[in-house]
Formats: sequence, C-alpha cells, structure tokens
Amino acid sequence: MTGFDPIVNIAIVLAAALVGGMIAHRLRQPVILGYLLVGVAVGPHGFGVVGDPELIETLATIGVALLMLTIGLEMSFSQLRQVGKVGIWGGIAHILAIFVLGLVASKLLFHLSLAEAAFFGLLISSSSTMVCLKILMERGELDSVHGRIMIAIQIVQDLGIVLMMVVVPVFGASPEGLLSTFAIAVGKTVLFLGVAIALGLWVLPWLLGTVAGVRPRELFLLTVLILCFGAAFATYIFGLSVAFGAFIVGLLLRESRFTHQALAEITPLRDVFATLFFVSLGMLLSPQFVVENWPVVVLVVAVVIVIKFGVCFGIVRLFGYSGRIALLISAGLAQIGELSFILALAGMNLGVISAFMYSLVIAGTVVTMLLTPLLMGLASVVYSRVARVPAGGVLVIEDAPLLSEAELHQPSSEVVICGYGRVGRNIAQSLNGLRIPCLVIEMDPDIVSELNGKGENCIYGDASNAHVLSLAGLDKAKALVVTYPDPLVVVTTVKNALRINPKLQIVARVHRRRESELLESLGVSELVSPEYEASFEFVRRTLASVGWSRARIRQAMSKLRYDEEIVEFSSGDEG
Repeated sequence: MTGFDPIVNIAIVLAAALVGGMIAHRLRQPVILGYLLVGVAVGPHGFGVVGDPELIETLATIGVALLMLTIGLEMSFSQLRQVGKVGIWGGIAHILAIFVLGLVASKLLFHLSLAEAAFFGLLISSSSTMVCLKILMERGELDSVHGRIMIAIQIVQDLGIVLMMVVVPVFGASPEGLLSTFAIAVGKTVLFLGVAIALGLWVLPWLLGTVAGVRPRELFLLTVLILCFGAAFATYIFGLSVAFGAFIVGLLLRESRFTHQALAEITPLRDVFATLFFVSLGMLLSPQFVVENWPVVVLVVAVVIVIKFGVCFGIVRLFGYSGRIALLISAGLAQIGELSFILALAGMNLGVISAFMYSLVIAGTVVTMLLTPLLMGLASVVYSRVARVPAGGVLVIEDAPLLSEAELHQPSSEVVICGYGRVGRNIAQSLNGLRIPCLVIEMDPDIVSELNGKGENCIYGDASNAHVLSLAGLDKAKALVVTYPDPLVVVTTVKNALRINPKLQIVARVHRRRESELLESLGVSELVSPEYEASFEFVRRTLASVGWSRARIRQAMSKLRYDEEIVEFSSGDEG
C-alpha cells in the first residue's frame, strides 16, 4: 500500500480542491481562495489528511514551473504599450519603492539583519498574477483601465521575479565573497541564456516541426513538457532557480510559430497543477503557527498591505489617473505573490532567512491573498460612497481632475460617450462618420492626449463622477452611451447622469442579469451586452453559411429577438 501513497495523496488533494473551489464559487469568491483554505484543512498542519511534505513541495514546484512556462508563452509587451508609461516605468517604480520600504520597515519593526531585511523587501515586492487575473475575470474587468494597468504592472513584476531568482545566491554569500558570488551568478545566467538561445534558434524549430508533423497530438505535449522540465533541471544544475529555466523556454517557444499550439496544449495541464500549487501553498500554512504568533502575523500583513497599497496608489496617481482607478489597482495588488514562495524557499535553503521567517512569509502570503477580494469589494464600496451625490445635490467628496479652460467650455454634443476603449472608440468613429456631434469622457490620460492631438471633443475625467458629468453638457445632450466594462462604474454613471438630466436617453453596456435589472429599475431601457449581441451575429452568419436567403434570415432573427428578453444574460459570474 505504501507505493500507492503518492497517488492517494494526489487524489485527495484534487478532490479537496474541487470541494474548496465549488464552495468558493457558490459564495461568489475566487476559486483560488477555496483552494488555499482547503489546503490548510487537509494539510499536515490541519487535519493531516495529506501529510507528505516532500510530495507537497514537489507538486508546488511542478505547478510553478508550468506557471512560469505559460507566463513566458503569454508575455505580451503590447499590453505594456497599451497603458503607456504607467505599465513599464510605474511597474519598475512599484518594485523598487516596495523593496526599499519593505527593507526599512522589516529592519525597524522586526530587527532583522540587513540581508534578511533586504530579502523581505524582495519577497513582498511582487503580487499574485493568478489571484488578480481570476478576480478581474470574475468581475468582468479585464478590459477596464484599472484591469489593463494591473496586468501591465504584473508583467513587469514577473520579469522582476525572474531577475530576483538569478541574484538569490548573492544573499547567501559572505561580505568578502559577495562580488565573486554575484559574478559567478551572472556568469552562470549568461552561459545558460547563451546555450538556451542557441538551442532555441537552431534546434527548437526543427524539433517542434518534426514532432508537430506526427499525428498523435500527445507527442507534441510531451515535447513541450520535456523542454520545460529539462530546462528547469538544467537551471538547477547551474545553481539557478527551476522557475527561471521554465520561463526562458516559454519565451523561446513564444518566438516560434508553435506558440499558440504549445499554449493550447499546456494550459489545461497548467491549470491542474496551478490548482495543486495553491492547495499545496495552503498546506504549508500552519494554523498553530498563526495562533501562537498572531501579533507578528497581523503586523506583517498590515505592513504588506499598507506599503503596497500606499506605493501603488501614489504611483498611479502620479501618472495622472483618477483616484478611483488608483484605489482599485492598489486594492488588487496589495498581496504577496505566489512566486514569492519559491524565493522564500530558496532563501531558507541558503540560510538567508530563518525557518520562522519562512513560515511568517507563507502566513503573510496566504492571508493577504485571502484578503484581496475583500479589499477589492471594499474599494468599490468606498468609491461608490465617495462618488455619490446626496438628494440635495451637494457633492460630499470630489475626485475630479483639474480641467483646462477648453474642457470647461466644451461645445454642446448630441451624444456623450463614456469610455474610449475598443467599444467606445468604434462608436465615436461611427458617429463622427455620420457627422453626429459627440463628446468623449475618458480617464486614461494617454488616450486623452491622443484625442486632443486629433482635435477631438473630449474631457479627461471619470464619467461616474458627478462633477465631471456636469461639465459634459448633459442638460443639452440627447443620449449618453456608457461603455465601461466595470459594472459599478456603469451603475454610478447612470445614477449621476439621471440626476443631472432625468429625461436623458441612456445606452449602457452590461454583462450580467442582475446589472440589467438594476439599470432597468433606474429607467434605462437600452442595454447592450457585447457577448449577447455577438451570439446573434454568430447565428446570422451561420444561417447565411448554410444557404438561407437574406429575407429568411431577417425573419428568423426578428423571431429570435422577439422570443428572448430585451437583453438575456447568464446568471453566472463569468464576465
């Protein structure tokens, strides 16, 4: 029976993950939180259902390797360009500022050595890509301004983690051998990169091309896995992090013509092992440790949240974004990332941090991850309180930008468009083509600069803010179009717009049934769901593909729309 223990343990972990994920989904929480909590319950520090620490670490390492492989495959520098300077320079400033403040805070509060304090600063400088992505997807905010900025900053953080993994050995060196250790680490990295790039240019295309031509698809998947774990093993031999090797293979695959196939094949496996990783991370947390050292754990969590929230809020505001965007981004990034676990484990193995500090970092990571959805929800509630206008019409708290004289005296427009993302841009271009005067309200300063350069009629500001709306001439406008993907912003914008002009015709973007019901209760009848409308377009084109005439298609589409509600949404949580 002993030989089957690993299989039994993995089966228990997967079953526990399913239970935890389902419970979290039912409670409308990110499933990752369910994985973490159920990991605490079944782990060696909980009920002890799974008590093999070596198996736990192996599962976590495999999960991180596959995660880093897909990060390399999905690395999109276009996402950084979409949000301009805040993505690259804001991300770099974010890492550096948190590192310095983390070092100082841990030195003063925990009386750590300089090396341990510096390592603590590195550990808290990254946020959880998986947690943030899941929350943004479930809130339907991936394409929002704050969603794009969060993703861009995390791309920079992922790159930063890769560099940190390279310099980890330096922390374990004596002061006398610091320079030589750093030189050796850099030398090993350059040598590995040279070999990897050479193989990526000449061997990788030939190998993947040969395997891709073979009919059994699993051979291609096996090849990608061998490349991933082979690179991980190679970096281990070189004395570097296994995650670094997997990341480099991902980057090399991205530059080949097989990147989409590799990503499609590896993603389901990545998701399974990522699930195992988060359950394993929960298993590493000792409730007894938290109870016995709760004052220190609370202090670490408070330090991490305060530093990361404050730094992120200040940087985003410094780059000219509104307080609402800064608030949501700061709440979403105020946790320790999953990859810090690998750094912490390497630091403990090198003797840079103690076992106590390692346990403290694990506790801080899990607790801050658990608090992230609460912080995001709290940020939304705080914003809705800040942005509302009382019955008397006097604004309680303003978060409006300073507007220029040109913006204060905008010419009247028939249509006001809130948001200039992909949907808003297409609407504005169509209306301009039809010579219908329109005004755009946009909170991205780079987009506003672009519009100003073209002589377009626009206002920089948050359209859900009553003061900004009051400057858009809503009393003379015929229609307001709200294109934001963020449900909270859509509802707040509609409420404030109707206070200014109760007879205003509003066309609003929605995703879910509960949002449509709320907006309909406010008097908004024109609701548009991009996903829902796309389904009708698919049906129309499918009917055309099977040979139906245009008249027959029009008749069928009219009947389909008549049979359905004005807008029909899934009642689930998908955005």
